[in-house]
Amino acid sequence: MRVQGQFGWRRSLPLAATAVVLVGAAYLVALRQGGVDELARGQRQLQLMAPELESALVKFETLPYAVGFQDEVAQLLAHPDDQARRDRLNRIFQAIARQAKIGAIYLMDRQGDTLAASNFDLPLTFLGKNFGFRPYFREALAGHAGRFYGIGSTTSEPGYFISQPVRHDGQIVGVIAVKIVLDEFEKNWAGSEDTIVLADRAGVVFLSNRADWKYRSLGAISAQAARDIAGTRQYAHLPIMPLPGAMTGALAPHASRPLGALGWQLKLFPSRQRVARNAVLWAFAAALLLASFGTAGWALHQRRRRLDERRMAARELEVKLAERTAQLRATQNDLVQAGKLAMLGQMAAGVTHELNQPLAAIRAFADNARAYLERGQADKAADNLAHIGDASARMGAIIGQLKGFARRSDALDQVDLVRSMQASAFLLQGEFKRLGITPHIETGEQPLLVAGDAVRIEQVFINLLRNAIDAVEEADRREVAVTMGVDANMAVVRIADSGAGLLGETASHLFEPFYTTKPSGKGLGLGLAISSSIIQAMNGHLTGRNRLEGGAMFEVRLPLQPNQGFE
Repeated sequence: MRVQGQFGWRRSLPLAATAVVLVGAAYLVALRQGGVDELARGQRQLQLMAPELESALVKFETLPYAVGFQDEVAQLLAHPDDQARRDRLNRIFQAIARQAKIGAIYLMDRQGDTLAASNFDLPLTFLGKNFGFRPYFREALAGHAGRFYGIGSTTSEPGYFISQPVRHDGQIVGVIAVKIVLDEFEKNWAGSEDTIVLADRAGVVFLSNRADWKYRSLGAISAQAARDIAGTRQYAHLPIMPLPGAMTGALAPHASRPLGALGWQLKLFPSRQRVARNAVLWAFAAALLLASFGTAGWALHQRRRRLDERRMAARELEVKLAERTAQLRATQNDLVQAGKLAMLGQMAAGVTHELNQPLAAIRAFADNARAYLERGQADKAADNLAHIGDASARMGAIIGQLKGFARRSDALDQVDLVRSMQASAFLLQGEFKRLGITPHIETGEQPLLVAGDAVRIEQVFINLLRNAIDAVEEADRREVAVTMGVDANMAVVRIADSGAGLLGETASHLFEPFYTTKPSGKGLGLGLAISSSIIQAMNGHLTGRNRLEGGAMFEVRLPLQPNQGFE
């Protein structure tokens, strides 16, 4: 027996070594696949994060341009020593900054000296400061829109700066700039286990949920980039040092996405700890599975031994052996089931994260349907079942629509106004349903192709549709109608409502910046001004007037693309 025991022990060594190798292989495969899955998950997460950041950057692109048309701006630039004009413009800027929730808005002369600022009453005011060294000032002075991110030279608070030239009689006489604070995004990222960074063109990290990554570079920066950073005082006097390889994993695989007009990169570094934890769980599951197979093999081996040794034994011994075998099989089934549950738990974690909210809505409709069936209200139960189908279909439709709406292009492209209107109305379905409005949209039989930016055009349509919704909210008759057609090689889109119409002098001030008839908190009065500037930039026109049958109507005209087949 001792010899046999030694022989069994020696034979089990290769099996144990094989099991260790298999468990190790499962760990490595899971580690590699987990990295791939985490990278794909990170890319999907960036697809959701990037549009939100992009929206924050472009939201106020036209604000400096619109403010530059204020009479007080031109008057102060013409009379920079007039204190009364300076005080009046300071308070106007302060009201705009508070309403728009931006860091600051300020006016500079051609030398870069600040003449008026929204923070005029703060200790670290911009008044009297010279920002002629900043790139955004020089770009605006050259007649272009300026954009820049850096640490404020006065407040030491970082921000995103947007500037526009102020023109008078065709000459650039000053520069308007706004400062937007992006710290809120860092707060939103703080709860993520992954490392999220926003880096500039030179690779310098200026936003991150890891404090020790900020104002460090992802690699060695060029001498020219270092000189540019120092010359513009972009990051004050902070020394920009590369991140150690131990922190970045020598820039291990990560998700990346370009952002903004300044060559920024939004990056997500998946948590290596999470990948390792998942790999350990997979290795544990593999060990359980091997243990179950080993137990089964050992049980079969034992059974053969017992059968060989007691082939001629009594029936009682055979019965006991059968009972023993049944117990071993039950143990085997338990171990196999434990392995299955471990793997199912891993898969369910990802599925639950993606489908938790829509499944909650579907579950609520299902509970309602069951309650109605119990009460014998089959028609209401059928309605709830229909809602379940609609919710499932709407999930796919909304995801597809939002992906299209999030894209942004800096170049003009061929845009179908019919599709843009349908997309805009789709995004406002919730508002229409809330007020019980069924919009009447007549798109015609052919597409209306124009040269433009689809996102900007949808921005105009959404603004006009939302204004129509606001106009009929208090009306006895709630109607919103859209007609689309062609007039003299122009695509024409008319949006009409059954509201009170344009009252008094409203029609003559429709497209003036900051003119609004809505109560405080409902808007800045910039929607129509921005929409008009967008349409004008595409060689079109936006007009508004009252209808004879009551209510207001806004009309968008844009040049049709040639060779569309219209006569």
